[in-house]
Amino acid sequence: MPARGVFLPRRDFRGRTVVITGGAGGIGRALGRSFGGAGAKIAIVDLPSSPLSAAREELESLAIESLAVPCDITDRGEVETAITAVREALGSIDVLINNAGIVHRSAFADTRPEVFRRVMEVNLFGAIHCTQACMSDLVTNEGLIIAISSIAGLAPLYGRSGYAASKHAMHGLFESLGAEVASEGVGVLMACPSFVETGLEASTLGGDGQRINRPRSKIGRLSDPDDVAREVLKAAQAGRRRLVLTPVGKTSALLSRVAPGLYERLMIRSLRSELDEA
Repeated sequence: MPARGVFLPRRDFRGRTVVITGGAGGIGRALGRSFGGAGAKIAIVDLPSSPLSAAREELESLAIESLAVPCDITDRGEVETAITAVREALGSIDVLINNAGIVHRSAFADTRPEVFRRVMEVNLFGAIHCTQACMSDLVTNEGLIIAISSIAGLAPLYGRSGYAASKHAMHGLFESLGAEVASEGVGVLMACPSFVETGLEASTLGGDGQRINRPRSKIGRLSDPDDVAREVLKAAQAGRRRLVLTPVGKTSALLSRVAPGLYERLMIRSLRSELDEA
């Protein structure tokens, strides 16, 4: 097996088929515009209740060839059906972007087991289902897997223990997978945004599994989804293996390793009020 370097080969996405989970809103929708603008054909996969039609209409208005596929990625059968529909409409799959995710905001002791399970089902097992469904195409095409993780995959995040666990699991999964498929020409890029202005917080689960509407705290300036998408595209084109976005994200990742006690104090000071207000 050839040694894995710091970078993957550079990539050109013109005419390539890109599948984006959670593609109807937030970062996923921005990724569709970004990769579509680079010449890719875009398949957006999202829940039937999401604004799939509006997202596709936006892509079509930008002259981006696209397909919208309703799918619950926690259901393996639905995923297989969705990926078959993508192949039939747009051709075999060159890039899979595992972007779909949910978050909870609650103290560990106040979080029901089913909430932890739900977060894992979407963030981890949903990504597994989609990756396995696309893997034969990705190997044939020497394709690319992009996992949209979070700074919570590199450092602890107060009040989101289940979410952080799911993102740490994604890192373990996809970085290990990257080693397995490198000899077959398949690349893996881990992208780690920090706090982003998306609709994800609107679907945040409380410890009881119900949606919560309390405002979240943030550290630093909220990133714009389009800025995140542009950086992910550039990293993918350049053959990067890992992308950590924003100065806050980079500082958090470093500080949690070299000075974990200091990082913990700063994190608690910034985020504890979210739970105190519950």
